[in-house]
Amino acid sequence: MLWAAFLGGVLLFLLIDLGVFNRKSHVISTREALTWSVVWVCVSLAFNAFVGWRFGREAGLEFLSAYLLEKSLSVDNLFVFIVIFRYMDVRPQVMHRVLFAGIVGALVLRGTFILAGLELIGRFEWLLYAFGGFLLLTGVKLLFSGEEEVDPSGNLAYRMARKVLPLTRRYVGARFFVRQDGRLRATPLFIVLLMIETSDVVFALDSIPAVFGVSRDPFIVFTSNVCAVLGLRAMFFLLQNFLDRFAYLKYGLGLVLAFIGAKMIVAEGLFGLIAPLEVPTGLSLGIVAGLIGASMLVSLVMPPKPDREEVLEHTEAASLIADIDPHASITASVDGSMGASPADISQVAAVPPVDREPPAPR
Repeated sequence: MLWAAFLGGVLLFLLIDLGVFNRKSHVISTREALTWSVVWVCVSLAFNAFVGWRFGREAGLEFLSAYLLEKSLSVDNLFVFIVIFRYMDVRPQVMHRVLFAGIVGALVLRGTFILAGLELIGRFEWLLYAFGGFLLLTGVKLLFSGEEEVDPSGNLAYRMARKVLPLTRRYVGARFFVRQDGRLRATPLFIVLLMIETSDVVFALDSIPAVFGVSRDPFIVFTSNVCAVLGLRAMFFLLQNFLDRFAYLKYGLGLVLAFIGAKMIVAEGLFGLIAPLEVPTGLSLGIVAGLIGASMLVSLVMPPKPDREEVLEHTEAASLIADIDPHASITASVDGSMGASPADISQVAAVPPVDREPPAPR
């Protein structure tokens, strides 16, 4: 009954979102994104309060920890979404529709992963060591790896879809499929959706085992994941212009994953070498929140200096624009930042949206 009520509530919220507030494709403003972000956070916290009331304080803390962990790890997902949208030249007006469909698909896939993972852990408890070791190694990799360029052209769904599916050459508004010459064809927007879905699957391989390190209650793991994912779309539009400012966030995420991985291994007794050691849920919550908050704060207070090549790139771009339009109010400072006057922005925004061809495979 409780599962049915939760899923019914999620379905109702999704129908209201798409059928009432976002019936027409439009550019999501920062104000609208902020409003929806606050709404989803409040809904999640209200449900968190219900979990604490219904199942006890410990369950409430587990839900909050899992929700915060999933929400933090999903920020990395947003970086990839931005790269995919830019690579495929997707209009801002239709991004919401793609993310909506992508999140619905993500809920189904993540639900399947969670139930399958918990079933496997129930049968093969040694998998907790495997999950813990995987998270520990992933966290260490995040801490010591350099910046990696995301190449959407290497996405398996992107390459397979272009070879297998009958496709239109151009985008057709916000439609994923159209009928041309008596044949149903997928639009390039459907390829974008597939790329979003497969990217989320890859990130779920990190986040779901991490949540298992917080709780093994199927209801808490699933509902916290759903609540975090539901707010992902609004968070994308809210943070898409600010994500690059959180330069040190990956180090915070790396420490969180390493902590959760070590916690899972120690809680199982380190292969029988020590007595099982359970870290209190409240302490885990404080550590996760502290690491994420500290990495974001340091990113804002002490941002890294731009590389010399990056400064030159921005300066050359500004010079090129000035050569094209000497009256353009665009400046390039020594730190590599660029600014444009409202007139310039409105002039670009005034260009009517047209159906375009996606980029050719590289």
